[in-house]
Amino acid sequence: MKIYADPITVNCRKVLAGLDLMGVPYELVHVDYFKAEQKAPAYIAINPNASIPAMVDGDLILWESNAILQYAADKHGRSAVYPTDLKTRADINRWLLWEAAAWFPSCYVYLVENCVKPLLGGAADPAVLDSQAPNFHKLAGILDARLKAHQWIAGTEVATIADIAVASPMHLHGWQQLPLDDHPNLRRWMFDGVEKLPAWQKTWVGEGFITKKA
Repeated sequence: MKIYADPITVNCRKVLAGLDLMGVPYELVHVDYFKAEQKAPAYIAINPNASIPAMVDGDLILWESNAILQYAADKHGRSAVYPTDLKTRADINRWLLWEAAAWFPSCYVYLVENCVKPLLGGAADPAVLDSQAPNFHKLAGILDARLKAHQWIAGTEVATIADIAVASPMHLHGWQQLPLDDHPNLRRWMFDGVEKLPAWQKTWVGEGFITKKA
């Protein structure tokens, strides 16, 4: 299984951390995001969306980070992190879809404004952040309510791919300046749960989009 990715990005880290959580072996093929290598013709032949990550496993080419995690879990029989019980799996799938459709886009606004723009010599636009804040708090409130009675999102005894997927858009939460103070259950889950997972620590990304601690 080859994973074409740049470990600094949200969805690439999601896949790498998720595969590590499962103990699934893979070969990393580095695609430099800031050099726009994802737009090179050779890569577009793999993923016509010109986005990362992508997976090649034999004759199967797969893009969409959550789909890669689902496939890897099923192929390797990792039912602990992607349970086969119908209701639990449906619940996890719901959170994967919610992450991609709602949570990621909201968190991404903070990533662009507070991380990417300053790194490229620009500045955050307060109007953009203020405009996004109500939506972010609505979504964070949904997640916080879910986590009030659960250690992990799916209510399982161990972290699942839902936890990795939903945590990934906020993986640089300090640098992103995500407004988390009003969401204590979300904070507990992220700080005391996800961030202490070996798979999360192994795929660490820091301010400046670095992957090695000083």
